[in-house]
Amino acid sequence: MRLRLAGSLRVFAALLVIVGRSNTSVAAGSKSQSGTPDEQSAARFNAATTLVLIPANVTDSLNRFVLGLRKEDFHVFEDGEEQTIAHFSGEDAPLSLGLVFDCSGSMDDKLRTSRQAALQFLKTMNAQDEAFLVEFSNTAQLEVEFTSKLEQIQDKLTALQPGGLTAMIDAAQMALHEMKKAKNPRKAILIISDGGDNHSRYTENEIKSLVKEADVMVYAIGIYDRSFPTEEERLGPELLGEIAELTGGRAFTVENPNDLADVATKIGVELRNQYVLGYRPSKIDRDGKWRKIKVKLLPPKGLPPLRVYARTGYYAPEE
Repeated sequence: MRLRLAGSLRVFAALLVIVGRSNTSVAAGSKSQSGTPDEQSAARFNAATTLVLIPANVTDSLNRFVLGLRKEDFHVFEDGEEQTIAHFSGEDAPLSLGLVFDCSGSMDDKLRTSRQAALQFLKTMNAQDEAFLVEFSNTAQLEVEFTSKLEQIQDKLTALQPGGLTAMIDAAQMALHEMKKAKNPRKAILIISDGGDNHSRYTENEIKSLVKEADVMVYAIGIYDRSFPTEEERLGPELLGEIAELTGGRAFTVENPNDLADVATKIGVELRNQYVLGYRPSKIDRDGKWRKIKVKLLPPKGLPPLRVYARTGYYAPEE
């Protein structure tokens, strides 16, 4: 299957199909401009330095990842003022992942497929990656600390049993705290849950503030009962969506548990198909205030409509 472009755009490559039907990518022809090895190792969002780095994903209208875009195709704005992109990379890099898994009582008939989805996601990870596991029901528990031996997480997932209420926000807070121990510059959290929170000590506003401060992309898979949802389940998609959007991640709503594995694999591949944009802010006030970020994409003429996903801002450092 090939993307038909105008004759002057013959440089653009054909569609590339990667890892099955849920994991497709579009290549835009020209190679991405990679940073030096030192830049790659520092490719992270870091408001404590003069260089702000933002992971970004680009998809087309069919939700396929678009690769091969150039630095000049991207425009970054901070508080409405365009910034000069000083760092640009489109290559894979080691990942530190936090898996946050719902074991509450309402997961009883969904636990098998949810476990399979988590295991499928782990298959997308590389040897240089590391991961930890937080499970939650009445409380949040760190079941496996950061490890590159993913079979430890697989074994623990297999042994988990459902029961209790849903302390999802507390689990997200625990994952953010554990993520501070990450050794890799690229960091992400994946939450797999069947509904909203009903048993946490932390509040929605508190977790939103924490994710805004964190150098972590949050993804979520929500499994919801549309027939007779509880109040928490009704509000769950909105909460997960807001948390993910703040970080540049995405929340996926799944009604058929049999679709879970495909969605989990898609997220894993998405984390492998990221650009990293870096700039030195023109506004240098160290006032600790929120800086709003907007990443816009102006791709070469002839490509289909594209969408970019990136975090929405950061807190400036304080004196």
